[in-house]
Amino acid sequence: MKNRLQGQAYAFFDCDASKEIIESKMPILRRESQTPSDLELSLTDDLDSLKEDDLLSIVQEAKDSGMNYLLKATYPNATNKKTADELATMINMIEFSGAIVYKEGGNYVFKE
Repeated sequence: MKNRLQGQAYAFFDCDASKEIIESKMPILRRESQTPSDLELSLTDDLDSLKEDDLLSIVQEAKDSGMNYLLKATYPNATNKKTADELATMINMIEFSGAIVYKEGGNYVFKE
């Protein structure tokens, strides 16, 4: 079976709004930022639920910095960087206090 390319990126951020309110605003953000429809987004307020071993130090750093949300983006047939770019385009439409990370060359890097 052929291995399909699937990009992944993560946005860690701080927000006072409830998860339900954030999720209700996502379709508007997606539409206004012209986010591709096949970019899958998953929001959680439980940063400890992220189990990727090589992300644990970033998760801890995000928690120590007061970040309380994680938005994971998955984008079929795209690189991790392209996925991070699409995620940044969407999330930068709001007042964003946080960081976006993606894997490049075996290590996680922070999107500038």
